[in-house]
Amino acid sequence: MDCRKKWRLPEKSLWFFTQILGLTENGRDGDSVYLRTWDDYEHHSLKLTAHSTSGIRRTALRAASQEALERRVKAIEAAGLGVGWADGDAGIGPTYRFTDPDGHDFELYWESEWYDPPEHLRPSLKNQAQAYPGRGVSVRRLDHVNFLAAATEPNGDFVRDVLGGRVTEQIRLDSGKISAQWLHFATKSYDLVYTEDWTGRNGRLHHIAFAPDTREDILRAADICLDNGVFIETGPHKHAIQQTFFLYVYEPGGNRIELCNPVARLILAPDWRPITWTEAERAKGQAWGLKTIDSFHTHGTPSAD
Repeated sequence: MDCRKKWRLPEKSLWFFTQILGLTENGRDGDSVYLRTWDDYEHHSLKLTAHSTSGIRRTALRAASQEALERRVKAIEAAGLGVGWADGDAGIGPTYRFTDPDGHDFELYWESEWYDPPEHLRPSLKNQAQAYPGRGVSVRRLDHVNFLAAATEPNGDFVRDVLGGRVTEQIRLDSGKISAQWLHFATKSYDLVYTEDWTGRNGRLHHIAFAPDTREDILRAADICLDNGVFIETGPHKHAIQQTFFLYVYEPGGNRIELCNPVARLILAPDWRPITWTEAERAKGQAWGLKTIDSFHTHGTPSAD
């Protein structure tokens, strides 16, 4: 949600991310606030910025090295989707900006400032980035981003062929069309997701996901959201795809937020074969029978209205 306009800071959204999710503020820049999950090694996990609408402005991905960054920039430019170099946000060095085929904005970077907590946030164990906040859900990390797209397959191809990701699971409809793809860059089973936008719009956000430590944390999160008037869209339940335990809520700005726990599911096989789900299998609903609600395919940000 990194947007540059002169609007008032969304205080209700800031309350949600700091008091409900438990993120920690780590600086301000004009109409923006930098927020971090407690075990993120970098300066911030999310940049919340005032704007006239909701949605995600840009998704930043860190390359594995300076050389890897330069290789990816060449591949992006060859694909014709490059925008150019820019100064990074606080804690981040030069970034290369580009779009995916659906029009979502991205940037790649390598240089990053490792977080040095102030004394009151310094953890007892030095292999932990920050002391556990004990506030709200207290999510450990930003887990993944799910984008809505008018057509999913071209975006999955772009992430695979240009950015170096791999498809781990996908949905293929009876027509042969791929309606959703889950992709990863390391051992975690997915980092980016593309889901078909039933409204036919381009460049919208489906959800941003944050991970607490346990499934019990997600059950507690449902009670926290209920007690604080946060709208619960669906869950808690377990996805069949990726087997993620989930809760979906709307933050006050209208963005869908997932609280997820993928248990310990990792992709360790270097020759992993993508799992393909059929339309009939998806019609059965989630792992324990909960049906997928219609808003899951239509609600996105910015609004389609």
